[in-house]
Amino acid sequence: MLEHSKTLAVVGLSSKPTRASNGVAGYLQAHGYRVIPVNPHECSVLGEKAYPSLEAIPVAVDMVVIFRRSEHVPRIVETATRLGVKVVWMQEGVEHEAAAQRARSAGLAVIQDRCILKEHAKRFKELTIERHR
Repeated sequence: MLEHSKTLAVVGLSSKPTRASNGVAGYLQAHGYRVIPVNPHECSVLGEKAYPSLEAIPVAVDMVVIFRRSEHVPRIVETATRLGVKVVWMQEGVEHEAAAQRARSAGLAVIQDRCILKEHAKRFKELTIERHR
């Protein structure tokens, strides 16, 4: 998923550098991903125009990364499914099994309660080791 997804919509991305969403999104940008902020309270984050909702994004998105409380997940997953997004990633502490199951039934890959930065760092380390063998 991390190798094939290049455009990521980050729902709940904050411009505050002390927020986890900002640090994680900055890391993803530094590793070649296009990060599209989704937050109705922001104009731009990390040099990218922010959008008030997933529906407002004018380009195709490969993955939706969720930095919102779990009770907001069903609506986000429903929208991602309707828009044809391939992957929904819920950050650490974010999970909603019923919404995840609906997404899987619709053909989406779903990750719950995992940090995309940590998972990318693990995968990147493995790729680096493989290249040097």
